[in-house]
Amino acid sequence: MSVLSLPKRLAAAVAVFGLFGAGGASAVTGTAVRPDQQPDFARVIVRFKAQADAVKARPLATRVTASEARDVAQVRGTTLGLRHAASLHARLSLDSRTHVYTASGMSSAELARRLAQDTEVESVEVDRWWRHFSVPNDPLYATAASAGVTAGQWYLKAPDATVVSSINAPAAWDRATGTGVVVAVLDTGVRFDHPDLSGQFVGGYDLVGYNQGGTATSTQIAAANDGNGADSDASDPGDWVSQADIDSGALGSTCTSDDIGNSSWHGTRVSGLIAALTNNGQGMAGLAYNAKILPVRVLGKCGGWASDIAAGMRWAAGVDVPGLPTNPNKAKVINLSLGGDGSCGSTYQDAINAAYNAGATVVVAAGNGVENDDPTKEGGIAVGTPANCNNVIAVAGLRHVGTKVGFSNLGPQVTISAPGGNCVNTTAGSTCLYPILSTSNVGTTTPVAGSGAFNYIGTGTSFSTPLVSATIALMLSSNPALTPAQIKAALQSSARAFPTASGVAQCVAGNSAQPQLECNCTTSTCGAGMLDANAAVAAVAPTTNTPTTPTTPTEPSSGGGGGGGAMSAFWLAALVLAIVALRWPRAGVKGPSTP
Repeated sequence: MSVLSLPKRLAAAVAVFGLFGAGGASAVTGTAVRPDQQPDFARVIVRFKAQADAVKARPLATRVTASEARDVAQVRGTTLGLRHAASLHARLSLDSRTHVYTASGMSSAELARRLAQDTEVESVEVDRWWRHFSVPNDPLYATAASAGVTAGQWYLKAPDATVVSSINAPAAWDRATGTGVVVAVLDTGVRFDHPDLSGQFVGGYDLVGYNQGGTATSTQIAAANDGNGADSDASDPGDWVSQADIDSGALGSTCTSDDIGNSSWHGTRVSGLIAALTNNGQGMAGLAYNAKILPVRVLGKCGGWASDIAAGMRWAAGVDVPGLPTNPNKAKVINLSLGGDGSCGSTYQDAINAAYNAGATVVVAAGNGVENDDPTKEGGIAVGTPANCNNVIAVAGLRHVGTKVGFSNLGPQVTISAPGGNCVNTTAGSTCLYPILSTSNVGTTTPVAGSGAFNYIGTGTSFSTPLVSATIALMLSSNPALTPAQIKAALQSSARAFPTASGVAQCVAGNSAQPQLECNCTTSTCGAGMLDANAAVAAVAPTTNTPTTPTTPTEPSSGGGGGGGAMSAFWLAALVLAIVALRWPRAGVKGPSTP
C-alpha cells in the first residue's frame, strides 16, 4: 500500500509567504524569505500593559468606529516608536490594549526585540502569515472515484470491518441535525451561490486587506483579489496564483512560483462538509445540515495574517473588536482548517480564550506536515499552531482503516481524530480510493456563478476538522446549555478506541526521527480515539426525569390484603374530620367550670 506524499511546500503549510501593507515588489520565483523574516519590513502585534501611561491617557473602548480605534492605536504607536527609533503605523486593534503595527527599514524580529524592552509593553510578537491546510493539485487526489466503497461519503456512514473510521452519522441524525447552531468558518470565504448551500449562511465578514480606518494598499487588494479591502462581503473570489502574478510582483513577496495553481474554494468545501443541504434530492449531505454557517474570510491569495485570524475568532464569537461592526450572529463553534508551525503565541491564545469565555468551541486542524520539507518523513512532525494552543479541540486525520493517515501531524495536543481521506492500493493514474467529497466550484480561477460542483477534494486534516465541528453542532442542538469544556470532555469520552493494524508501527509523538506515513494511533499521539457522532450526541442528551407519584403511608390492614391505599385515604379523611369536630365549639355546651 502506498500513501501519496504531498508536494513539499503546501503540504507542510508552514513556509508562509506574504508582505501586506508594503508597496509593490519585484517578481519572486522559487523559495522566498518569509514575511516575518523580511530584512526591511516589519509587522508585529503589541500588547500594552493595563497601567501603561499610553493606555491610561486615552482609553480605548471596544465599541468604537474604525477611525477612532486607529487614532488611539496610532497615538500609542507613535509615542512607543519614538522611544525606539521606529516609525510605527497602526493597522488593526484586537482589543483595547493590543494593536498591530508595521514599520520599514528593519525586520519584524528586530522591531519585536526593540519594543519588548519597553516598560509599557506587556508582550510583543511577530505577526505571521498563515495558510489553510489543503492538499495540493495532485492529479491522483483530484480524480473522482466512481464505484465501490470509495464512491460517495463513506466517512459519514456507520463503521464496518472495511471502513473502520466512519463516524456513524445516520444514527446521530435520529437524535439531532444542528438546528439553531451557528458554526463560523474562518477560511477563504464561501460561494454563497452554491445550490447545495442555499440558505445555509448567516451574515459574515471579510477581513482580508483590513487597515483600521484606512484604505487597503495595492498589495493588500491584489492578495484579497476582490477589488477592495475588508467589508461585510465574505464571498470567495478565488485564490488562484498565476505566473503573471509572480512576474508582475503585484503580490509583493507574498507568493512565489511554488504557489502557482488553481483556486482552492477551500472555505466552500469546508462549509459543505458541515452544513450542505440534505434530503433535497441533489448533491451531498452535510453532517449538521440544519445548522447555519457564519463565513469569516481571513485568507486570500497565498494565505493571511495571524492578526486577521485572531480578530476573526473574536468577532465570530460575538466579542467586540475595535473598529468592526457587532456580529449579530454569534457562533457557538469556530472552525479553523488552517495553521502553521511553531508554538502558540499570545495573539492566538488571547483570541481563543476570548472566544472560549464567550461560549464558543474552537476546533482546529492538527496540520498536514512534512519534516524539513522531506516527503519521506511526511507526517512525522508535531501538531501545528493554533492547534497546539490551550482551550481548543485539535483534530488529527485518519485513514479509512483507523490508522493515522500519513500527512497528519500528531502529538499529545490532539483531542480526537476523524477521517481525513487517503489514497491506497493505487498505481500511477488510478483513482484515489478514499477521498473526501464536498461542495466546490467549477471555476479554475474566477468562480462560475451558480456552479453546483461536488468534487472529491482529496485528503487533509482541513477536512477532518469540519466533521468534528459539525458533530459539535449536533451536540449543541441537542443540548444548547453545553459549555466548551463539557463538549470537549464528551467528545473524548464517547470516542471509539483506535484499532491496531497488523504490520503497522505504533505512532510516535511529533518530530520523530522516523517516517510516519501510516502508524497505529495511541491516546498520546492521536487524541482520545476516533470520532463517533452518534455516541457524542448521545453522551450530552439532556436527561429526562420522570416525576414519581408520591405515595401515602398506609395504615395497617385489619382484614384482607387489597385496598390498602383506599383504606389509608379513608382513615386520613376520618382523622381530619374528627379533629375538626373536637375543636369546633358546639352550641349550648359549656366547658367544665373552673374551681
